[in-house]
Amino acid sequence: MLVAGSQRCPSGLEERLGCGALRGEEDRGIKVPRQLGRGPSAFIPLEEILQEGVESSRRQLLIEAFVSAGRVDNITMVMGLHPQYLSSFWKTQYLLLRMDGPLPYHKRHYIAIMAAARHQCSYLVGLHMGEFLQVGGNPAWLQGLHCAPQKLRNLNEINKLLAHRPWLITKEHIEGKDALQEVEALMERMKLLQESQQEEEGVTQEEMATRFELEKTESLLVAPSDLADHSLQSSVLCFVEDPEFGYKDFTRRGEQAPPTFRAQDYTWEDHGYSLINRLYPDVGQLLDEKFQVVYNLTYNTIAMHCGVDTSMLRRAIWNYVHCVFGIRYDDYDYGEVNQLLERSLKIYIKTVACYPEKTTKRMYAQFWRHFKHSEKVHINLLLLEARMQAALLYALRAVTRYMT
Repeated sequence: MLVAGSQRCPSGLEERLGCGALRGEEDRGIKVPRQLGRGPSAFIPLEEILQEGVESSRRQLLIEAFVSAGRVDNITMVMGLHPQYLSSFWKTQYLLLRMDGPLPYHKRHYIAIMAAARHQCSYLVGLHMGEFLQVGGNPAWLQGLHCAPQKLRNLNEINKLLAHRPWLITKEHIEGKDALQEVEALMERMKLLQESQQEEEGVTQEEMATRFELEKTESLLVAPSDLADHSLQSSVLCFVEDPEFGYKDFTRRGEQAPPTFRAQDYTWEDHGYSLINRLYPDVGQLLDEKFQVVYNLTYNTIAMHCGVDTSMLRRAIWNYVHCVFGIRYDDYDYGEVNQLLERSLKIYIKTVACYPEKTTKRMYAQFWRHFKHSEKVHINLLLLEARMQAALLYALRAVTRYMT
């Protein structure tokens, strides 16, 4: 991974970082993610992260991060190569995790653990385990998802869909049905099925065979992914149900794909932004700022060239991420993607966006070999935000349909 899975704590800061608490819980049998590498990134040499971008704006942001959270984590160190984006990202993270909101702090961090565990990110799982304990979370929950309250466990289904196949999200995933409502809904469905069977007594064998083939085809869309990584750490696995569920190509040969998401029908600017601001004031503004900052971020350089307009390249990367998640822009010429994104870069983009746990240093090294590490970090920031917006569009569209 671009950000290393380090859990080592600086001397004298263990209690403030939550690492001491984690070690204490480990003594009680809770599995804690282990250190996977040294330094903030497994891909970028530590010296380069410390040397690049040491201007005062970056230094001030790192100081603010330390004062606010008691640490400068690996993600902040890597994102610090782009101070303007880090500032926007940090404000959003601070609001979601540390400001007053509808969820208690410990539940916010537990949800973060669940999200990180889906992509086997041991670093973030460990980070939020420490935060969870610091804000008074019940240590027993860290034994696994099965020990968490039912309301949190109910998020598992939408969590795995958001992580791997957001196009499968429907308004039914948004409804908060209780057990009684679920029973009533089931009864209603059975009643309707019985009525339809009575009306279709004369169905031919050919029609029955057709329906079977249709059901068989549809079942392919929910089959366990053959890309599952069975080497998942047990310390992470306990927070994941259905670990075989993963990203599946939106369009597969010989199979009927889900409907393409036409971006013009439900846009972030016209629909998603206003809805999320209604549900969680100020968050829409911060998310929009973050999307805009990273999409427009440029130093007008490419490798050793200066004075370059990179807008077309940034747009190709953003739209390619959305493309692999089934989102199409009618006004965009996708021929630009093939022209601008070489195969090794496409492999890296799809891997990071769809199954980041499979990203390797070799993939990172194979694309854009003459580019600076800071430019490759910029690519990862674009992937991060494009991927997030894609999932939000599917989820918010489902919320809109539920509300209407």
